[in-house]
Amino acid sequence: MATTQFARVISLGRKPSTLTRASTRWAAFGLFVALIALAVVACGTANAANPTVGPQVAAAASASAPAAAPTSGLPATSPSPSPTAPPAALEMATPGADPTALIGWLFTPIFQGLFLLLAVLYALTGNIVVAIVLMTVLIRLVTIRLSARQIMSQKRMQILAPELRELTKELNRRYKGDRVTIQKATQEFYKERGVSPTAGCLPSLLQMGLLFPMYWVIRDGLTNWNPSAMLRVFGVDLVPAIQCPNPAHIVDGVVDKALPCINTVVLGINVGQPQVLFNLPLVVFTLGVSALAVAAGLLQFLQSRMLMPPAAENDPTASTQRTMMVIFPFFSILYGGFLPAGLFVYWITTSVFSIVQQFLIVGWGSVFPLFGWHPGFAQRHVPKFQVTLPETVNTGKSLAATRHKPEERWASAASTVRPNAHKRPSRRGRRR
Repeated sequence: MATTQFARVISLGRKPSTLTRASTRWAAFGLFVALIALAVVACGTANAANPTVGPQVAAAASASAPAAAPTSGLPATSPSPSPTAPPAALEMATPGADPTALIGWLFTPIFQGLFLLLAVLYALTGNIVVAIVLMTVLIRLVTIRLSARQIMSQKRMQILAPELRELTKELNRRYKGDRVTIQKATQEFYKERGVSPTAGCLPSLLQMGLLFPMYWVIRDGLTNWNPSAMLRVFGVDLVPAIQCPNPAHIVDGVVDKALPCINTVVLGINVGQPQVLFNLPLVVFTLGVSALAVAAGLLQFLQSRMLMPPAAENDPTASTQRTMMVIFPFFSILYGGFLPAGLFVYWITTSVFSIVQQFLIVGWGSVFPLFGWHPGFAQRHVPKFQVTLPETVNTGKSLAATRHKPEERWASAASTVRPNAHKRPSRRGRRR
């Protein structure tokens, strides 16, 4: 979503050239590659993606990830230890000369806060899936005003799109080549109409920023045999109902460190590990297909299609946005082979919450027509909180306010043509 906002902002005030459109597509592709690279580096557990490794060994490998940095509450980027090595307990991060330790220390409060919230909900419900769903709903309720502002901003930009296209044509005609003046006039137009083109970026970045701490919470917190350090604040145990190490995993005084303290298995699904149905060999790599990843991709596609800008002729920006909003949701299917199932539970809950919120604000949006099907209930539906444009702010005689409508432009052009008052006879056919 943030990428589509970026694609809209870079083309303000001018018609994007072919080079600009190509640069936008490559920037979006580069962002996607960067997200994959960051997820793979943060993962650091290649054994979890190996389908031949048994569940006990895979759990031990995931739990042993912090062993490479015993003073860090976040995963290290060093190579993963051997699956047979005993996993280390989850400890608080401390600042040091190592940049990884410093980053871990800075992000420890976020990691610990999310893990404490998840642990409290798990202690109350006794089901880790229900705890993840409740935590996701609580986070979305806290940020509901920001997300509503994002949805309204995107809808208002779509309403203003036809008028903005006409303004852009007029400004390009009057100030051809003067990008500074065109940009200034476009910004004044947004100010007059009370709309900010970047209002929807912050919620998108915030949602993306919470995705990585949630990954670490599920991978390192839920799969660790002793995360008790993360359950204490200033030496006070905030969740006494959870005893780590788990007494059920202690046999003859020996702790089974291959088993996590928190029960992560629900209905036969281990939310702390990737859940791959089958492997699909492709040309470059093998794709691990996960049912949760497919469900997350379909829900994100529905969420994106509701806010998809309408198709417009000779508008490459809208065409680029529509293409990205169709393709990007299905990238999550590629993550199903190595991301834990609990993260997809968080992803699915977030998408369902967003779909319900968008339905109340924009209705069905651009979901229909779907394969030529446009049902009557979608055409007659009126959103409960319908988006309207704010009142126009009178900022004076701005450049955007002096734009001419097509009929006014023709009248202005006709008034500048001087009539032929002399009525000189034509030279054609005159005798010499």
